[in-house]
Amino acid sequence: MKSRLYYILFIAYFAMVAFVMYVNGVFTGEVTSVGNLMINGIFLGIIGILFVISIASFLRLNRLTDELEDASGDLLAGYKEAGEQNVWSSLQDHKGFFEEKNLKEAFGKFRMRVKSGNACDIEDFINEELLEKVGSNYFNSGISGTMTGLGILGTFIGLSLGLGSFSGDDIYTISDNVGPLLSGMKVAFHTSVYGIIFSLIFNFVYRSIMADAYGKLDCFLHTFRQCAMPPRAGKSDENTAAMLVYQANQADYMRQLLELAEGRSEEQLKNLEQMSQAYLKQLQTAMNTEFKELGATLRQAAQTQAANAESSRALLKAVGDLVESGKSLQDSMNLVMERQELLAEEMKNQKQEISAAFREISRDVSTQLHTFEQMRDIYEKRK
Repeated sequence: MKSRLYYILFIAYFAMVAFVMYVNGVFTGEVTSVGNLMINGIFLGIIGILFVISIASFLRLNRLTDELEDASGDLLAGYKEAGEQNVWSSLQDHKGFFEEKNLKEAFGKFRMRVKSGNACDIEDFINEELLEKVGSNYFNSGISGTMTGLGILGTFIGLSLGLGSFSGDDIYTISDNVGPLLSGMKVAFHTSVYGIIFSLIFNFVYRSIMADAYGKLDCFLHTFRQCAMPPRAGKSDENTAAMLVYQANQADYMRQLLELAEGRSEEQLKNLEQMSQAYLKQLQTAMNTEFKELGATLRQAAQTQAANAESSRALLKAVGDLVESGKSLQDSMNLVMERQELLAEEMKNQKQEISAAFREISRDVSTQLHTFEQMRDIYEKRK
């Protein structure tokens, strides 16, 4: 269900389009400002294009994760049919196990690596990086901030249009320009509202879809490792084979010694002595060779451990740098949010001040008109 949450974007988008058309008088035929309608239309068009691109990436990601889910079911079914035995033998030459292009390519690379004798895990090829690539994570991760930025941009554009048309030196010209000012402020507030709403909705939808995709990936990896992970031929198997050969040689020498021990002639005793000396020499040679190989193996293990330690230190340093970068990014986001709150507060205060000024001006105009009427009546009476 989570993988289909992108339908919410369609609902929210068309609802917001209808709302903007309604407040601008499109349905009633009383369009107060064509300019406001055009600005809102441009912003909603940009947001619609971004939504279409994101939804296309969500559809690609859903096809991939649905195929992973189906593959998990097929692996479990084959595993049970085989009597809970590993089913890799039926998969190693099965090129049509996946139909999705990215999965097919990744699984093909995994099969080639296994056939070459190199030990590897399926997660080296089918992992979260593949999901983020197919789901266009580099694009979708910036959509939420883009929506907020568009809302703020629309706010400044609306205020600029309103203040640009607001002019006058006396009370009469100022009152005539109040309408354009309020019209520009309407654009500012509308763009801010739907920019923030779209940002919140998209962030919720995107995170839910990615969480569902990661869950399906984990399920597939667990199922594959349980049912179809190819066996790994380790170095212990080679050592075991060498030990078996060595033991067979020793058994052959012991057999020859027993055969010589059964004879009672002097020639047999001499042969026994020669065989014993040859056996001791060969044993000594073999032991020296084994110790040399053991020393070389230990040196190689020490070098590998030193390299792993260096890699671990580098990894820890990189993780530390990443944590610091995350803290810096968080601080920057907090600063931006604080500035946005201050801007919203200032705009609210300005709105209250402008409303108070308009009320004061209206009272003054009413007073002056009343005074003017009284003076005109007095003048007419005197006349």
